[in-house]
Amino acid sequence: MLKVNGEDADAAGRTVAEYLASAGFNAARVVVELNEAVVPKGRYADTVLRDGDQVEVVCFMGGG
Repeated sequence: MLKVNGEDADAAGRTVAEYLASAGFNAARVVVELNEAVVPKGRYADTVLRDGDQVEVVCFMGGG
């Protein structure tokens, strides 16, 4: 198990890209922080999530 945005998630073994797709996030509109370090978008497909990881997914919002 790992934590995504403070909630338990059974995503260990998946890549960041796989997790984002399965959770319904648009990878182009989010920033992912893994264990307090930002994951570059170009690394989403090869960054594997592991048990105990802390993940934050931040969505961009428009407004004015």
